[in-house]
Amino acid sequence: MRLLSAVILILAYLSAAIAAPVRIKDLVNIDGVRGNDLIGYGLVVGLSGSGDSLRNSPFTEEIMAGLLERLGVNVTDENFRPKNVAAVIVTATLPPFARAGSQIDVNVAAIGDAKSLLGGTLVLTPLNGADGEIYAVAQGSVLASGAEASGASASVVQGVPTAGSIPSGARVEREVAFDFSQMTSLRLALRNPDFTTAARVEAAINKKLGRSLAELVDSGTIAIDSSVLGQVNPARLVGEIENITVEPEAAARVVIDHKSGTIVMGEDVRISRVAVSQGNLTLRVRETPLVSQPNPFSPGETIVVPRTQAEITHEPGIGFAEIAGESSLSDVVAGLNALGIRPREMIDILKAVHAAGALHAELIVN
Repeated sequence: MRLLSAVILILAYLSAAIAAPVRIKDLVNIDGVRGNDLIGYGLVVGLSGSGDSLRNSPFTEEIMAGLLERLGVNVTDENFRPKNVAAVIVTATLPPFARAGSQIDVNVAAIGDAKSLLGGTLVLTPLNGADGEIYAVAQGSVLASGAEASGASASVVQGVPTAGSIPSGARVEREVAFDFSQMTSLRLALRNPDFTTAARVEAAINKKLGRSLAELVDSGTIAIDSSVLGQVNPARLVGEIENITVEPEAAARVVIDHKSGTIVMGEDVRISRVAVSQGNLTLRVRETPLVSQPNPFSPGETIVVPRTQAEITHEPGIGFAEIAGESSLSDVVAGLNALGIRPREMIDILKAVHAAGALHAELIVN
């Protein structure tokens, strides 16, 4: 009941937020302005005995030997088995317009059988782009969340101690060759394509600039007249456009998260006339075996006699509840709340109503 009430409050907040004007910079991406993914392979050292077992992770031994040889330490034919080293994959995103010397965040994840990266330090690791070139170099102390503890016959893990991050852990060494001021075309891409929102963005830009420079291409693209780019700096033009406010339009959606039992529905969700019947059926099977032993000093064998108890319980749910035609979201939630429907049951009801064709919205199940 409390969760359904919270859902109503969230929906009221979302409805107010959707109706409020939003800046264009929060609705669109500039064509060509994007980040670039980087990846590298390195070592985390300084672990407290929770690193890779080199017998199961031979690649860790190979990269460790290569690192020591580059530092002038010859380990050829040596039998070393450190337990404080783990092989990791390092990933990062090079933001647009990043310059040499700027720092970016990196993520670190173990690829061997290491138990934890807590307290470890990433050794100097080059990060490559899709073209194979090195764009950044990462190094620093790993911040891993979670904990792991084990005993002789049991272990417990909380969180993910084999993955972590290094804030500002990589330094950019190579810049991406991209000169925004020399662009000959400029397009705005909506993050959530919608014809109505795109038309409003086009009208707002033309009204702000005082001439018809923006043109609606499709539901997700607005093109800027290329003739003006030769007269105005594209960066300055984008700076004038991105702070213009418009009221975005959103399609009716119902988002369901099965893991947490969360339901989020948009304001425009409508349900046609439909009847709903819901109840719970519980089947319980219990095994309580009985051990039968012979009398002392008498022939016979100990046997296990199976004893099974099976029962079926039917919890009364709602009978046939009729939802009037074209009911609004608040009416539906208030009605289900009044009937005492729990969030898990409400999820099943919404999925069934959508399958019946009575839910006029996009259903997204995660």
